[in-house]
Order: sequence, then C-alpha cells, then structure tokens
Amino acid sequence: MTRGTSTGVTVNYFAHGLRFVERPWFLAGTAVPDWLSVVDRRMRMRHRLVSPFVDGSGSKLAEVAAGTLQHLDDDQYFHRCRAFTEISGTLAVAFRDRLPEGPEYRPGVLGHITCELVLDGVLIDRDPGRLEQYYEALGRVDVEVVQRVVNGMARGGPTGRLAEMIVQFRERRFLGDYVDPSRLLYRLNQVMSRIKLAALPDGVLEVIERGRELVEPRVEELLGWAPPDPVPFGERAEESTEERTE
Repeated sequence: MTRGTSTGVTVNYFAHGLRFVERPWFLAGTAVPDWLSVVDRRMRMRHRLVSPFVDGSGSKLAEVAAGTLQHLDDDQYFHRCRAFTEISGTLAVAFRDRLPEGPEYRPGVLGHITCELVLDGVLIDRDPGRLEQYYEALGRVDVEVVQRVVNGMARGGPTGRLAEMIVQFRERRFLGDYVDPSRLLYRLNQVMSRIKLAALPDGVLEVIERGRELVEPRVEELLGWAPPDPVPFGERAEESTEERTE
C-alpha cells in the first residue's frame, strides 16, 4: 500500500498481487508503485496518467496499467478503512512507548509500515504456495518491457533503474522474511535506512508480535475481500487467456 505516510515509502507487495498470479503482466503492475518508491521516489503513478492505457486489449501495456490501477484502488480502500487506522494507531503508540524521543524515530510512520509488513507476513504464512506462484509469475515478464511502459505512464521520470531492481526483487525473494518477527525487523530496518531514520532495537520485536495479534483476526477487513484458498507447493498458477495467446 502506498498513500498514507508522509515519507511516501511503500513496503508490501503480496497483498496487492496474490489474486493475480495467473496474469504475470498485471501482477507486475500491482508492484510498480512500490518498485518506484525504491528506485526513484520522485516518480509517481496517478489514475489520470495510467487510466488511458487500460483498454482491455490484454496487451502487456494494458495489463501493466490495469495492475497499477488495481494497486492504487487497493490503497484508497486500505488507508481509509477502520481496521488500518486502529491497528496502525495502536502500533504507533507502542513504538512511541519503547523508543527514545527525537526526530530519528517516527512512531506514526512505523505504525503504518509495520501494519503493512505484518499483513503481508500473515498472508504469506497462510498461503506459502501462492508466494511461490507469485515469484514464478514475475519470472515470466520481460523487465525491460515493464520499465519501458512504466516510463511512458509515470510522472517524474524516466528511470533506467527499474529493470535491474525487478531482477533483484525476483532473485532475493525477501517477502518470505515477513513471516518471522526477527527477519521482519531486519527488513523494517532496511526501510528505515532508506528513508534516513535510525535503526530500531531488538526491543521493538514485541511490537511486531503485537502487530500480528492485531492483524490476524482482521485480514478480510483490512483487504476488503476474502483471500483465496491456499494452494499446494509446486502447483503452477494457470495462465490467463491473454498470457497463453500472447
């Protein structure tokens, strides 16, 4: 999810994409706003810029654009829903209680980001086979094509770094770290470094664990839809008609 922190940072991917593993180019589009927040935070995807490319043709351009719009629509719901406001607020207070005062920590940002990371962790823990499908599907997209079509839609570009970032994203497979509080803290501290905030101490692990307790019973409320049934490991996602006939 993107909108909602003054840093503009984005950190979760799986909640946006888990329903679309059978549509690799659409799936890539659901990650585009998050990828751009890493490679060039000046670049933005906006409804008015992306919508003209969603023509229903099933082309790679149309699918990436449609996936990007899906991400933006998800964000509009997520950051306005009561569950997110309550959970992120509770976590912000918990961080504030455990961290020194000062500009090097921003509890509100931490509550927001941690809610998102934990949500992805809960979804992955419940459906690890779909995470495999997620990465397998992204492995079928041409990263140079994704970069080219994004440069044609985004404001504030172009970038020449997106293609390599997608390659690294596919190879490192760090989303699986979100299921474990210690590894999630490590990834959270990477985000803190990227937005020039101080590293968090191990003492906040209990806040992350509390986040999981808060998120687990409210997953459907946070998403606005029920996650699909888990898939077995090794089961390949069925390709969409567009993918088969491309």
